[in-house]
Formats: sequence, structure tokens, C-alpha cells
Amino acid sequence: MGANGSGKSTFFLCLNGILKPQKGTLFFCGTPYSYDRKSLLELRHRIGIVFQDPDNQLFSASVLQEISFGILNLGADSETALKETEKIMDALDITELKDRPTHILSGGQKKQVAIADILVMHPDIVILDEPAAALDPKHTALVNGTIDQMTEAGLTVLISTHDPDYAFSWADQIILFHQGRVLKSGSPIEVFSDQAALTLTNLSRPAVLSMYGSLCRKK
Repeated sequence: MGANGSGKSTFFLCLNGILKPQKGTLFFCGTPYSYDRKSLLELRHRIGIVFQDPDNQLFSASVLQEISFGILNLGADSETALKETEKIMDALDITELKDRPTHILSGGQKKQVAIADILVMHPDIVILDEPAAALDPKHTALVNGTIDQMTEAGLTVLISTHDPDYAFSWADQIILFHQGRVLKSGSPIEVFSDQAALTLTNLSRPAVLSMYGSLCRKK
């Protein structure tokens, strides 16, 4: 979490190997990142990223082609790729979209397809940059439900969000970014109890904490 321009998206792109940090070294499972084509392909198999704007991610003519592209690129045969693609579409309840052109989908549908793009490759870690950005309440709920499915399946999920209520209810750990650096890290209650850090990062307290504080003052 953090204000716009604080470095969240840049950090995510470094984690996926799309950007290479100018200083420091990134490690995955104890091994420093390598930036040759083979190493990056393996890294992006293990660490998937869903961009804030799905139009930056989707490019195939149909949803079926779009979701199957990644697993085919990893070397799966056509039969396996089709089976895995159908399985993930069924899990995300988007099978009815399989023959539709990606460019005519709604924003929420595009986001679901972008998530399916990543999940079909069976990553260990999924990164979502503002997953609910520009979505209506219905599609926000659908995407949040998909995120819950991922965590229940044992995936590690990293999210950037400006929604303190969602972050407080969902996250195990919150990291606040400020001007490209980590300002504070800890449990949701630790982070959202630090008013000075929230002010620096343009964040408000979750409604439940504000209500709790208000009730305590009335005693």
C-alpha cells in the first residue's frame, strides 16, 4: 500500500523480472535472479503478475487462445494445454466466455481472464496490481472471490490496493511504501494503528477501527 507514485508497481515489475533493479539483488528460494531468457521464463512460471490494466496483458483473438498461450509457451502439448485451460475457466466460472474476442469483454471479465492467464501456469506466487481498479461492485466481488480461491488453494498472493477496509480484512501482512522505500511493515492492526504512517501515505484507517475508536471514546 502507498500513495500513487510510491513505487508499488515498479517493485512488482522487479519481482517478476520485467524490470531489473539498479541496486541490490533479488532472490527467489535462496537463489539470486538471473536475467537470461531461460531463467526469466522459469521465474515467470513461478511468479505470475496481473497488471492493473488488463488491456496491457491480453492480446489473443479469443479467450480460449489467450488463456492457453502461457502454458503452451512453457512447452505443454495442445491436449494438455486445452485440458488445463478448460479446468481453470471452469474454476473461475468463465467458460461461457471461451469463444469471445478478448477486446469486447467488460473490464471485470478482462480482469478474470488476465488472472486465468496466470493461474493456468500453476505459479507459486501471484501478484495483482490494483485488482479492483475501475471495477463496479459486482465485478469487484467476483475478483475478490477469485483471490480468496487462490489463497485457499495455498498460493502466496501479493496485492497493491488503496482500499484500507479490504486490506485490513484480507491481508496477513501489510507493507507501506513511501517515495520508493518501505516506510512500515507489519500486521494489519500494527500498520493501521500508526496514524503518522497513514498520513504520509495518504491512507485512511479502516472503517471498523474508526468505529471501534469512536465507541471506546463514548464509554
